[in-house]
Amino acid sequence: MSFQLVLRPPLLGHHLVKATPLVATGYSTLRIRNCLNMDPQKSQKLVLDVKERLEREYTDLPVGRNGRDDEEMILWFLKDRKFSVDDAVSKLHKAIRWRHDFGVSDLSEESVKSSAETGKAYVHDNFDVNGRPVLIVDASKHFPQTQDRDEDEKLCVFLIEKALSRLPTGKQDILGIFDLREFGTQNADLKFLTFLHIAFRSFHQNLNSLKLHAEFLLFILTQFDVFYYYYPRRLGQVLFVDAPFVFKPLWQLVKPMLKQYASLVRFCSAKEVREEYFTEDTLPASFRK
Repeated sequence: MSFQLVLRPPLLGHHLVKATPLVATGYSTLRIRNCLNMDPQKSQKLVLDVKERLEREYTDLPVGRNGRDDEEMILWFLKDRKFSVDDAVSKLHKAIRWRHDFGVSDLSEESVKSSAETGKAYVHDNFDVNGRPVLIVDASKHFPQTQDRDEDEKLCVFLIEKALSRLPTGKQDILGIFDLREFGTQNADLKFLTFLHIAFRSFHQNLNSLKLHAEFLLFILTQFDVFYYYYPRRLGQVLFVDAPFVFKPLWQLVKPMLKQYASLVRFCSAKEVREEYFTEDTLPASFRK
């Protein structure tokens, strides 16, 4: 997904959230306190508390599905925030405003057609062996110098929405696959140079080579950012498939920023993807090679 999401703080022009290091909360696969078994009456009271706060403090927010009175959405963010009303209100109002300002509900197959046709990212037709929708990013089809960033952002959000809309009953998260095979310098976008300068000062290797690969790694980091702020607890696991060797030292640099979120990431081979995540019938075409 050549999305600038990888190359700068995600959707920076469209939301009010400051891009800071992530705090490891939420995401159902993490080892956090389980709040899902709270008494229904207590949880409903908290939902109403959040709903009333949003109505009182953020009257300009939209209502309806994914709006300030959407009790299902409110409950989801409460679970993510360990049932803290203050924290849920703080995070939820930003997410609702972002959805409205970005125009999430207006996205469609037609509106993202030009970016989708590149094949840089897509939702796989089949689930993985765990019954999860699968979002695949093909790094080799990311050409930042010729592709429109705003359109890529729209495609990114549209695909997340599409994957979540396909969640089977009883499933809560999706699988993300970053296919890094054949990733080359033409697929890198040199942004974040100030950030990278700080990050690379301790390295005595070829700086240009590192920068090229670090940009895509930072792109991936900002994908976590999008999920953290706007789609909490929805990302189950992320696979980096056949990552170039230079990614490893860079990963050690950025890994601490993710804290426990780093546990969602697995470096693996295409062979492992074929054998452990899909059956012969459900395997993505690009992994049949």
